[in-house]
Amino acid sequence: MSAKSQHITLSTQDLSIGYKNITVASNLSFNTLSGELMGIVGVNGIGKSTLLRTLGNIQPAISGTVAIENKALDTFNTIELAAEISVVLTEPIASKNLTVQELIALGRHPYTNWIGTLTPLDKSKISHAIQMLELEDLIGKKCYELSDGQLQRVLIARALAQDTSIILLDEPTTHLDLYHKVQILKLLKNITADTKKTILFTSHEIELVLQLCDKMLVLNANGSIYGTPSELIDNGAFDNLFPSDTVTFDQHTKTFRIKK
Repeated sequence: MSAKSQHITLSTQDLSIGYKNITVASNLSFNTLSGELMGIVGVNGIGKSTLLRTLGNIQPAISGTVAIENKALDTFNTIELAAEISVVLTEPIASKNLTVQELIALGRHPYTNWIGTLTPLDKSKISHAIQMLELEDLIGKKCYELSDGQLQRVLIARALAQDTSIILLDEPTTHLDLYHKVQILKLLKNITADTKKTILFTSHEIELVLQLCDKMLVLNANGSIYGTPSELIDNGAFDNLFPSDTVTFDQHTKTFRIKK
């Protein structure tokens, strides 16, 4: 996608996040563009999930601003926001007794009438999501019958069926082996390319994020740094992410090395 055809979908300015009077991270300023895959990385407890929940308006910001398409996040009502942002958190789904088809169909809830009747457009969006996440062979299965990797693909399909310009995912590769981690992240990359949606996700898989993301936000104890993977490597964003007597970052191989 050319830079000319892209536009800012989500932006923050001097954002501080946390709970009540406890600030977890501050001075967060970045923009995401349509068609971009963005990874949010950092050590445990640094505020990755808190940031994602704040961007999705699940919890309030302490200070600063979040905007969607240049409109302040706190000016959206619930229905308007559901048409702009879909969120997949790490919490268990309400009922694993649903079939794959039924769970994905819930993504159309913001658009259906009060009895939840699916229109031809709704059915088309659901079908497209099933195809993109390669779930055709699973649609009749109950969610409790799925592996972790399969369920993660179903949850992403539900978010895709919601047809928002922005998708937020909290740790989408947790509990998966390396093959399935890569499979999920490559699917996300393909979705941004094919649909021009913006996808932001949190992850501990920094080396994979470096290879697949367009932009990254690195949270650390001293603040944050935002940019393309190559920009962040050149700026030493990963050099002091972990204690240097335990793990070091090799800029040439883009990998972390255990200090023996």
